[in-house]
Amino acid sequence: MNTPEATPPRVARLKQLLFTTEEEPVYAILDGASVPELLERLAIAKEEHVCLYRGELGPDLARMAPYLVKLRQESPFTDWILSEGWGNHWGIFTTAPVGLEAMRRHLRHFLRVKDPAGQILYFRYYDPRVLRVYLPTCNVRELQFVYGPAGRYVCEGAKAAEALAFAFEEQELKVTTTLLATNGAGGSG
Repeated sequence: MNTPEATPPRVARLKQLLFTTEEEPVYAILDGASVPELLERLAIAKEEHVCLYRGELGPDLARMAPYLVKLRQESPFTDWILSEGWGNHWGIFTTAPVGLEAMRRHLRHFLRVKDPAGQILYFRYYDPRVLRVYLPTCNVRELQFVYGPAGRYVCEGAKAAEALAFAFEEQELKVTTTLLATNGAGGSG
């Protein structure tokens, strides 16, 4: 259990990794199907957020939908996501010098994809287990499309003690692995 008096080392390290500049907002793309009580937590926290699905959603679909949340560095909601969600596949993070609605428009482009037979499927790129496998398979054109205004994508590694940061720089995908804790304090994957 986290105490409000002290930020756990892993959460502090993640904040350092995510919040590198005030000019570039940090967003979480959270999977409503994986995050317990996400809608209730968002309502209480009053964080700026929007569903990535369009239109009126029934209660069940609203609970399972992905949500884009603009994070604040000194927010109990951010602390909760980083302490409880990291290592549990709750979602991914991105930085971008654009507002919430512009980021939503961009991220909505990859919610559905076609398989080789032409059938439309939902693409759960906001699951870190998917993103960390998918991005390295992309060619330059695909990376340009996926990144758009995004500066970086950050997600948990195969082990919760690792954070993977993916940047598209100089027409190349660059991956940085950050060890979040030492002496076994990094959590489990």
